[in-house]
Amino acid sequence: MTTGKVVLITVLAGTISIGFAIFGQQWLQEGKGLRLRLPLSQDGAQDRLDSLPDFRLADIAGGEMSSSAWAGKVLVLNYWATWCPPCLREIPLLMEMQETRADDGLQVVGIAIDSKEDVERFLEEHLINYPILLGDMDAIEMSRRMGNRLQGLPFTVVFDRFGNRVHAQVGEVTRTSLNEQLEPLLPPSPETQTTGN
Repeated sequence: MTTGKVVLITVLAGTISIGFAIFGQQWLQEGKGLRLRLPLSQDGAQDRLDSLPDFRLADIAGGEMSSSAWAGKVLVLNYWATWCPPCLREIPLLMEMQETRADDGLQVVGIAIDSKEDVERFLEEHLINYPILLGDMDAIEMSRRMGNRLQGLPFTVVFDRFGNRVHAQVGEVTRTSLNEQLEPLLPPSPETQTTGN
């Protein structure tokens, strides 16, 4: 590799790093979002999360919601952002699931990795039928511990009624993949009962 190529790659990497740092600072404003009480292993290190952690997250109105609010529910946690096209594409599916399966014990919760102002603006234009909560660096760390090693968006995690993590997926969910995860956890839907599938 020539010296010119090494310099070019170094400058490019530095520019990208600075861009991410500036973007990250605007994207994740300190003091907003969640405060976590995560379980510690015996040596004090935080383990990989295979069950729903005990946490409190800020909602868009300035209140807080605790993970204990969903005890006994099949929970779909969906990490998303207003600037993420695949995140926005999957919202109608998540809304449909919330509407049609809530009576069966399903709860969808969105965790926005975004500024409060951008989320508020988005929600003024789009009515979403499930709770939207605000995340920050702690939320990103929690997602990493639940299987989002690359910290990509969207990221969806499914928990059963006992709080056990049964599925984690980076990238846009599809109706088929989400149904495959939810069918064993929920009573049969009316369509399944009438068609015999």
